[in-house]
Amino acid sequence: MYALTGVTKRFTKGRKEVRALDGVDLSIGDGDWLAIQGPTGHGKTTLLQLLGALDRPTSGSVVFDGDDLAKLSERRLAAVRARSFGFVFQFFNLIPTLTAQENVETALVPLKVSAKARRERAATALADVGLADRSGHLPAELSGGQQQRVAIARALVTEPAVLLADEPTGNLDEDTRDEIIGLLEGLWKDRGLTLITVTHDSTVARRAPRIAWISKGRVSLRKDDRRVQRPRRATRKGTDGEAPPKGDDGATVPKSAGGASPVTDGTTEEETAAE
Repeated sequence: MYALTGVTKRFTKGRKEVRALDGVDLSIGDGDWLAIQGPTGHGKTTLLQLLGALDRPTSGSVVFDGDDLAKLSERRLAAVRARSFGFVFQFFNLIPTLTAQENVETALVPLKVSAKARRERAATALADVGLADRSGHLPAELSGGQQQRVAIARALVTEPAVLLADEPTGNLDEDTRDEIIGLLEGLWKDRGLTLITVTHDSTVARRAPRIAWISKGRVSLRKDDRRVQRPRRATRKGTDGEAPPKGDDGATVPKSAGGASPVTDGTTEEETAAE
C-alpha cells in the first residue's frame, strides 16, 4: 500500500529553515489501521497531507500502490486523490448552504458520476452512517456528531482505498467521540479500509492496532498488533458500477498490497515545524 523512504519536508520561516519531517521511513499495509500521535507542531498533519497527496515532500519517496506520489504530474495526482483517498477533518468542513445529501454528493462530482448515481450513492452512504432520516437537513440543523457522520459519509461515498482522518473526534464530547470512533472502527473492519488517524487522544489511539509517534519530524512505532483479521478490500467499482484498471488520465487505480514492515526511526535535535 504505502512505502515512505527518506521523506523530508522543509519550510522557510523568516530566516530559519524548519523541518516538518526529517528522514521518515514508514510502511503501511493494505487494511492497516495506524494512529499517529505526537506533540503539537511536530509534523503529524504534514505527514497526513503527504499520505493523502495534498502536498509533496521536499525529498524522498511516497510510494502508494506502486506510484511515487512525489513524482506524479498534478493531473495524475488529482486523479489518484479523488479515487483513492477519503478525508475527514476535525471541523467537518461541510458546506453550510447544502443539505447532508448534497454535501455527500459533492465528493462524486469530480468523478463525473451521473446525477442519478450520485443521489443513490449519497443516500446509501448516509444510511451506512445512520443518517438516512437526516439527508434533507442543513449542517446547522445537525449536532456535532451528526455533522461528523455526514463528513464520514462524504469521505466514503467514493469508495476510497484509504480513509485519512485528522483529529476526527477532537471537536466532540466524550460520548460522541466514542460513537464516532466506534463507527470508524466498524467501517474499517467491514470494508477492509486502510485507516490512518491523527489524534491527541490516547483513548482513540489505543483502539488502533498500530500507533506511530512523531517528534521533531521523526517517526517511531510504539505499538504494532495486527492480529485482528479483517476481510480483504474488495475490488473497487468505477463511477457507474464498472471497474476500470486506469483513470482517464492514466493514474493507477489502487490494488491489493501486502503487509507492512515496522517503522524504524529515532528522534533528532532538528528544529520542529508547525503543522
